[in-house]
Amino acid sequence: MDFKDLIKQLGERASKIKDQTQTEEATKMALIVPFIQALGYDVFNPSEVVPEFDADIPGLKKGEKVDYAILKDGLPRIFIECKHWKQNLEFHDGQLLRYFHVTKAKFAILTNGIVYKFYTDLIEANKMDSKPFMEFDITKIPDTQVEELKRFHKSYFDEANITTAANELIYLNEIKHLLTKELKNPSEDFIKFIAQKTYSGRVTQNILGWYTDLVKKSSHQVINEMINDRLTSAMKQETTAQDNFLSEPTVETNNLNDEKSNIETTEEEKEGYYIVKAICRAKVDSSRIYFRDAQSYFAILLDDNNRKTICRLHLNRSKKYIETFDVKGGDKKEITSIDDIYNYVEELLAAISNYESVG
Repeated sequence: MDFKDLIKQLGERASKIKDQTQTEEATKMALIVPFIQALGYDVFNPSEVVPEFDADIPGLKKGEKVDYAILKDGLPRIFIECKHWKQNLEFHDGQLLRYFHVTKAKFAILTNGIVYKFYTDLIEANKMDSKPFMEFDITKIPDTQVEELKRFHKSYFDEANITTAANELIYLNEIKHLLTKELKNPSEDFIKFIAQKTYSGRVTQNILGWYTDLVKKSSHQVINEMINDRLTSAMKQETTAQDNFLSEPTVETNNLNDEKSNIETTEEEKEGYYIVKAICRAKVDSSRIYFRDAQSYFAILLDDNNRKTICRLHLNRSKKYIETFDVKGGDKKEITSIDDIYNYVEELLAAISNYESVG
């Protein structure tokens, strides 16, 4: 199993067992120790991993201990401070800052077994930065961050290389945060910048007001087009067997024969299936996503099991709907086009997580 698959598997496992993890110690053993092992370190070898590592502050405080220290050449290089998975990590980075100051560790990780925050000393030598240079939720870690995490694997660990990457990541994260904020809710300065670049006349307050809606609409379209391009690329890589499956759609097995003859899977329904299937690839293998066409709806299922309905599309009427499912049942929302399915990514992935958690 390659590193990416191993980390994704850890994320899926964490989603399933976290609710049974009642204490901080259980969080360490069930969620965090397997993560350390995934990074290639022998948790049973004290020359590599030391639990309860001493980090006394000279002249101030004794008995300070870090949950885990990962060693290289006999010296601590990575500290890991652990909390219970339900705890908010925002209030616990102060401990790591103290430990970081009194040891030779270059990197520190603050985690509750679900969220992982990575720190170093980019701003001032031997003083931990207040902001992490990398942060992720292991239950939904993107591939780009898996590649960054791989730098911490025992086989690839190089302080200089990670520090260089961390310096870049700090600014990448700031830029991404700014772009996300501006795309969701563009500021007046951003709108003015766009208007000055694209509007040929004088940019007045009225023009800025008009441009506000234009910028929001265009941002939404650009994002959807980028997602669509990725989906199209992903779909081209699917196997011939999957294509054959779509060309011979199944129908609800409990329909009467005369009802079956009236069922026609439309191109719009197939397109909706493609979109949902590609979205679900973030959680499960695409081969596990099926559909069943009925007269009143188009169902998309996990494992071809009608007890595991991910969503239903209601497209063959004047008003179109997507019906998403959670533990309480179905929730139908009106959509104007197939593209609106992208607005329900969280609900679709949550449905899969619910089915996976109960087996």
